[in-house]
Amino acid sequence: MSLRWTLADSWTITLRALSHWARQPGLVIMGLTFPLLLLVMFAYIFGGGMTVPGGGDYREFLVPGLFAVTMFFGLEATMTSVNADAARGVTERFRSMPMAPSAVVAGRSAADMLFSLVSLAVLIGAGLLVGWQWNEGLGNALHAFALLLLLRFAFIWVGIYLGLVVKGQESIAMVQVLVWPFAALSSTFTSTEHMPDWLGTVADWNPLSATLNATRELFGNPGFGGDSWIAQHGELMAVVWPLLIVAIFFPLSVRAYRALGR
Repeated sequence: MSLRWTLADSWTITLRALSHWARQPGLVIMGLTFPLLLLVMFAYIFGGGMTVPGGGDYREFLVPGLFAVTMFFGLEATMTSVNADAARGVTERFRSMPMAPSAVVAGRSAADMLFSLVSLAVLIGAGLLVGWQWNEGLGNALHAFALLLLLRFAFIWVGIYLGLVVKGQESIAMVQVLVWPFAALSSTFTSTEHMPDWLGTVADWNPLSATLNATRELFGNPGFGGDSWIAQHGELMAVVWPLLIVAIFFPLSVRAYRALGR
């Protein structure tokens, strides 16, 4: 019965988030459009000056990168939504109600995963339109998409934790600004082989790069791999990194949630 009520309460929170999106479609449209703008910008404006190690079409290199960075950028939406509820006292009201304590964060994570599925589907369609394709069969492609969603699930907990502990618009803006360097310092838009050795090493160990190496290989797209250990074990690290992030930020999120109002 406890599990049943936990699932029911979590679904109620999920429906609440979906109803907010239905009443504010502009936010949804903006969230879906931004990755498409990045795709157009890099595929048609900057792409002419980009080279892929070993040769190959830059668009096939780029699109998996945009898949991963879209999953990563989702933590901003999670953070701002959780922070807004906490700042307005909504989270405290939920805590005072006869509902499962875990339902608030579980419902939030479920809603964000649903939105991520829609975002990924839209970006897949746009990628196919600009010439991207998977070349290693549907099974490997589904495996790659699963790794991307695992990355998103991991960063949901980072977003929940930051949303609970960050105070004030200035602090939120600072986190949002720092998201961009983290995404750029990876193999999202260019190969780490084009970076100075020390910077390329840092970028190779970025969790985004691990997922990118794995998904590019599974899709059969150019630009995966490299000489370093981390580059050679992208598929392994595409699982290890998200699990490690969840192992760190899930308990931190639970602790921050329980500490609200103290």
